[in-house]
Amino acid sequence: MTRLATISRPLAAAARVHVARSAIATRSAVQIRNYSSDHGEESFEHFTERFVKFFDNVDDVFELQRGLNNAFGYDLVPSTSVIAAALKASRRVDDYATAVRVFEGLKVKAGSDALYKQYLDELAPLKTELGVQTKEELGL
Repeated sequence: MTRLATISRPLAAAARVHVARSAIATRSAVQIRNYSSDHGEESFEHFTERFVKFFDNVDDVFELQRGLNNAFGYDLVPSTSVIAAALKASRRVDDYATAVRVFEGLKVKAGSDALYKQYLDELAPLKTELGVQTKEELGL
């Protein structure tokens, strides 16, 4: 190996690293966005209103399940009006399995058996009207 090749290889490698770092820095500087700084926090009432309206307008199973995933993804237990709207939407799109899963998601989000029982007591008339049972009531 010649002396020039011995010197130029490390220099070429260092240049490639420098070019790569500067390209990453430029690219990341361009792509930085502050999504959360553009709006305030959503109140529980607004959250409830938004999801009730969403579930009232659901037309297919995909939208229903997407809405449930979004609603249960927040760090709160949805109100009974949101759960009721989701159950009605489940029956409207004729998806009994999703209606049962609404109660499964509610049980997980509630975190305690006492809170889950309160939800079940409040939703009992709607459960009867829609003919929906929980997983436990089905023996599963």
